[in-house]
Amino acid sequence: MRRCTSAVALSFAAALLTVSACSKKTSPKKEPAEDKSADKGTDTAAKQPEQPAGGAQVEVFSWWTGPGEQEGLDAMIADFKTKNPGIEVINAAVSGGAGTNAKAILANRLQAGNPPDSYQRHAGLELADDIKADKLEDLTSLYDQQGWKDKMPKGLLEAITIDGKIYSVPVNIHRANLMWFLPKTLKELGLSGPPKTWKEFLTQAAAIKKKGKTPLAVGPQWTQKHLLETVLLGELGPDKYTGLWNGKTDWKSAEVIGALETFKKVLSFSDIKTAAADWQPAADRVADGTAVYFVMGDWLDGYWGRAKKMAFKTDYDVAPSPGTTGIYDFLSDSFTLPKGAKNHDAAVKWLEECGSTEGQDAFNPQKGSVPARTDADKSKYKDYLAVALKDWQDPSTKIVGSLAHGAVANNALNSEIDTALGLFAASGDAKAFAEAVGKAYEATK
Repeated sequence: MRRCTSAVALSFAAALLTVSACSKKTSPKKEPAEDKSADKGTDTAAKQPEQPAGGAQVEVFSWWTGPGEQEGLDAMIADFKTKNPGIEVINAAVSGGAGTNAKAILANRLQAGNPPDSYQRHAGLELADDIKADKLEDLTSLYDQQGWKDKMPKGLLEAITIDGKIYSVPVNIHRANLMWFLPKTLKELGLSGPPKTWKEFLTQAAAIKKKGKTPLAVGPQWTQKHLLETVLLGELGPDKYTGLWNGKTDWKSAEVIGALETFKKVLSFSDIKTAAADWQPAADRVADGTAVYFVMGDWLDGYWGRAKKMAFKTDYDVAPSPGTTGIYDFLSDSFTLPKGAKNHDAAVKWLEECGSTEGQDAFNPQKGSVPARTDADKSKYKDYLAVALKDWQDPSTKIVGSLAHGAVANNALNSEIDTALGLFAASGDAKAFAEAVGKAYEATK
């Protein structure tokens, strides 16, 4: 499962430091670009794949090669070909590293002035470096032409709008603020259900620990940052949580410090001293009954439901992370239109596919996510996905963006938070963490 890890963010940001930051002005018209890959002597990995001779074509660059996501991409490509039989799709997906390999190759290609016709990014501020480097076309007019602003939630549109413009088309939605558990484990412990607040979790956790189980499983640092955002969201609420990323909430305020102190207490009931190597091994600790809860995104449903053949509601279940009922902490895969795309018009057609009902309904049931659009065919989404889609389409649902997965913080700020979080986990100094992140926000905005 792809994620926006700190290593990816750092490698990509470093690769872009050599790109000169041009004017932020974008143009909806096709801009020709010179292919400089030959005279720059770039690595072969940065060169454009061999293309078929003759006819229209579009090169689609992603990291979707794993189970579920590959089938989803294939289904969307098949629908695209049905609508556009004269356009050949070049699937330039790069495997390995949960997107790390793809992002490294993409950075080289962008440096060389040899972009794919459309490439995958997480929606939101993960795109900030590309935009500052003047690498992307503004797609706001395409949203107007296709009527997408009326088909996507207001909270999503706000999260993907940067300086008044939209630069990518979200294909899917994942949810980050979820707490996973086994019903049989709760029954064995005499617990009637998962905690609704973090205060209730701490009470449950003390009792769970006395019975010899780990209250909360965690993995490497990115999973701890994922946990941090859900604690901040549950303690502060959606508006003040969003304020952390737009400057309206003071990181050094008593309320934020209090939320960070709660996070510290939550970590004390986790297995952080023997943290799992990644999210799947952390989930395995819950599956085998040694740990009780795990806060993770809804790609865990695919892992337990498909790879582990566990049954939703019977073998495993999920609830909003404590304090976040009625809130959807989203992350999204999206596609872009690079300036200088060699097949500009075909790339626009691909983006139209990405934003279409048919395209999203072809992709998401395979991927294990829900459509960004609110008019999806509900009959295609079963079990957990049916629950997720109902919440996503509910107009009363509050939508916020994920920190750990690229929606609300740019690469530079995410990197600073990673450093500060490592120190916080070791020292437990909430005030020092808040001060460090507050300074980093001002320095990187």
